[in-house]
Amino acid sequence: MRLAFVLAAIFITACGPSDPESTLSARPTGEDRYPLFPEESMTPGTTCKNPSEYRYPERIPYCTRSVSSSLKNKIIKTYDNTFDYTIGSMPRNDFKIDHYIPLCMGGSNDVANLWPQHKSVYIYTDDLEQRLCLYMERGRMKQVDAIYYIKLVKNNLDEAERVQVEIETTYGHL
Repeated sequence: MRLAFVLAAIFITACGPSDPESTLSARPTGEDRYPLFPEESMTPGTTCKNPSEYRYPERIPYCTRSVSSSLKNKIIKTYDNTFDYTIGSMPRNDFKIDHYIPLCMGGSNDVANLWPQHKSVYIYTDDLEQRLCLYMERGRMKQVDAIYYIKLVKNNLDEAERVQVEIETTYGHL
């Protein structure tokens, strides 16, 4: 028993404390390594100006998805260089190049509407995007309101749950 205690003490001393709180401060946070929301100066959001079609009862201009790999890489490099993130050194499959204003809401493929979104962010926003577009498709929500809500949540992840309740209260369940 005493030997096990001694070995455990040696292990803890060699490897550091096991308390996650004490090791977190040594790790970079998401805010240090990647954006938690679009950087307004680079990604203010833009809507489709050259639509391939019009959608929904409101006749929203719709742009077909068209973002090349080279543009995606350029966006990552620009975010890294401009805002001192380290996205380029992280696993690429942890990110997607997100349309700040989603295409289904009339967003564009313009660089001013694209940003590198980490998977820890899009787990909050992807479902909401689809739901908002369904409201638009069914004529229950206007484009301006859908864009307002998606921008609100993409910039304030802690508001996601409250916003979903507000949407269901205001526009009904799908």
